[in-house]
Amino acid sequence: MASLQRAALTMRTAVRPAVSRRTPVLLQSQISRNVSSLPDKVSNTEERRGTVESTEPPAEFAGQASTQQMVRKENAAQGQARHPDYNVQADYRTSSFSPVPMRVMDGSEEGLNTPAAVLSGAPIDLQARTVRIYRPAKTATQSGNWHSHQWRMDWDVLSKGHRWENPLMGWQSSGDFMQGTHLNFHSKEDAINFANKQGYEYFVQEPNERKIIPKAYAAQFEHSPGKLKQVRTK
Repeated sequence: MASLQRAALTMRTAVRPAVSRRTPVLLQSQISRNVSSLPDKVSNTEERRGTVESTEPPAEFAGQASTQQMVRKENAAQGQARHPDYNVQADYRTSSFSPVPMRVMDGSEEGLNTPAAVLSGAPIDLQARTVRIYRPAKTATQSGNWHSHQWRMDWDVLSKGHRWENPLMGWQSSGDFMQGTHLNFHSKEDAINFANKQGYEYFVQEPNERKIIPKAYAAQFEHSPGKLKQVRTK
């Protein structure tokens, strides 16, 4: 019985080839199967590539910017900032105490000259500040009146400008970066034109002209109807 089983096992081994002999046959069948399915994969890949490269996005991606749309197609020179940028969104409040401007100059104002507020790069807060245009008065001392010949522009006090006072020495300070700043002009018209070009709100304070009346000692004895002009203190 054992000899019969041994003979049957030997016959089956001789009829069935070894794994090493069957390997080329298995690889050939697998390669043929992959080659037959290759056109389907290529067609699917081309369809997907055409979907990505198409200008019209699919329905599920509608309203979303594609990768090609997000890429900037410009060189280094075209990528530089070009001023003035009228489409920039102005930041009206750089802090909680910054004033809100009544109007922001964007270059669309009437006139031939471009407003300096668009090109200067100054903070938007300056367009919300009010400036005073005035002519300084002569001092009460006997010094000259040279400073009263020119017009001056200074910035109005900023409300809630982080003002504080040193409790020891009494020094005063504030967070207003325009405090104590003034500009001098030759005439009132120059100061007004500068304020208009910078977009400042302004008001003009006219100076008080002194009226000097010539006096003489003999004028006390001239006749005039009414009471005497001479006032006695005793």
